[in-house]
Amino acid sequence: MKLFLKGTKCTTDKCPFTRRGYAPGQHGKGRVKLSEYAVQLREKQKVRRIYGVFERQFRRYFHLAARARGVTGETLLTLLERRLDNVVFRLGFATSRPQARQMVRHGHVTVNGRRVTLPSFLVRQGQVVRIVGSEAQVAQVRQTRELTKDRAIPGWLTLEAEALQATVTGAPGRADVQFPIQEQLIVELYSK
Repeated sequence: MKLFLKGTKCTTDKCPFTRRGYAPGQHGKGRVKLSEYAVQLREKQKVRRIYGVFERQFRRYFHLAARARGVTGETLLTLLERRLDNVVFRLGFATSRPQARQMVRHGHVTVNGRRVTLPSFLVRQGQVVRIVGSEAQVAQVRQTRELTKDRAIPGWLTLEAEALQATVTGAPGRADVQFPIQEQLIVELYSK
């Protein structure tokens, strides 16, 4: 499945997935039938790679989702969508999640006027996310915003493009997730 991990490269003809739709290596076109465990594991790995989290972080998010009220799989995706690096990416301030993560780590993002350098920071309703930094950094973000202006802003975020800030107006829902993710497979994997 095409995960768009390489930023804008995946929208062109140079995307490795469109050039070769099978796994790399000598045995890439081999076995097609996967076991039930392999399907569940691949789904979990796909979600991990989309959001750029490590295994220990992902397991912690799953345990938080399992303890919360509601459907575990949807709560897990909600937690991942609320990450600060994901919010910066979804607002169009960065072309990819790794670039958004780097912006956060370098201190170019504030939440309610305070500089936050943790990409895993979970935003809450009512918080204001703003891009700060040098003139060159702000100009680069404006340029990136122009490139990604056709990207849809989720309904739970309100963007003020001129001020390079956004307000979290609600909680993300299952419909806000862009990729076709089968979260029930992840829940089944961790239930074993």
